[in-house]
Amino acid sequence: MSKKPLILGIESSCDETAASIITENDQGNPIVLSNIVSSQVDVHKEFGGVVPELAARSHVEKIDLIVQKAIDESKIDIKEIDAVASTAGPGLIVCLSVGLSFGKTFAASLNKPFIAVNHLEGHALSPKLNSKLNYPYLLLLISGGHSQYLSVKNLGEYKRLGTTIDDAIGEAFDKTAKLLGIEFPGGPQVEVLAKKGDPNKYNLPKPIFNKGGCNLSFAGLKTAILNITKQIKTEQEKFDLAASFQKTVIEILHKKTKIAFTEFENQIKPKEKKFVVAGGVAANKEIRNMLIELCKEENYKPIFPPIELCGDNAAMIAMVGLEKFKLKQFDNLDYPAKPRWPLDQDAVFLKGAGVKL
Repeated sequence: MSKKPLILGIESSCDETAASIITENDQGNPIVLSNIVSSQVDVHKEFGGVVPELAARSHVEKIDLIVQKAIDESKIDIKEIDAVASTAGPGLIVCLSVGLSFGKTFAASLNKPFIAVNHLEGHALSPKLNSKLNYPYLLLLISGGHSQYLSVKNLGEYKRLGTTIDDAIGEAFDKTAKLLGIEFPGGPQVEVLAKKGDPNKYNLPKPIFNKGGCNLSFAGLKTAILNITKQIKTEQEKFDLAASFQKTVIEILHKKTKIAFTEFENQIKPKEKKFVVAGGVAANKEIRNMLIELCKEENYKPIFPPIELCGDNAAMIAMVGLEKFKLKQFDNLDYPAKPRWPLDQDAVFLKGAGVKL
């Protein structure tokens, strides 16, 4: 029996220091042997958001321990590792540089191939860790820094169908949480508060709801939340605003996803209609439930990573590494960190005022 590849994945694009070892079984399905994620919530809590320099320092302090823990938990010998995959972008450059440099050094010390991984590609392939997922498929990537619809034709072949023209959906959740007085990272807590509120209490704006294809905008919604929080006097009003915010986001995603379905079908004409939702916001149960129901209506198969693999982690980076290893797609040790690295290299950059939709 031939040896199955063992891939070490390393992730440090923002405020999670993570390492993972994965391999595969005889059927070619991935097996996660270890997946260690060290959060920096306590480091950044008093600042209400991620401070890049503090995040990078924390990565430097922890990364060797986290990688060692991943190796120990996997119960493999370090010499058995076949390749090292590190996130090279997008992300905070001071943070990316830590994991990228460590991965390169580790690969060089073992004289094994090095693979530079796009963090977004990690999210795109993360459902492969727990489900049989073949190309092509439609991807909705929703996280703290990204909100976009992508047609995934193959490994490395991505076509962007829609993106946010301003704020990412996860950022809108985090900023709303901050305005409601929830400590960082507050995004997930908005869902908790929303359960106690009336989702119809506040009529909030839905920017570019009736134009722009499946492009998204959340800045106007965030501004409306800011203005309303200045008038709030009771806890119940906070709950109502959280519920109204979440309902508005769900309505936006419902409409924009239907448009993305149509664009995907016109472009790809898939034999099987598959819809993958990945990224930190994919852990929101209300958003999940709405998208699952929409998939039933539109005859799509909904596919989500496990909740624990929605946020930043190294198993998804190792997953990309595994696919690239089998294709012998390796990178040189001088591969640079890329703070901005779109999956669709040909997509027009859409940000800021003056964007024509």
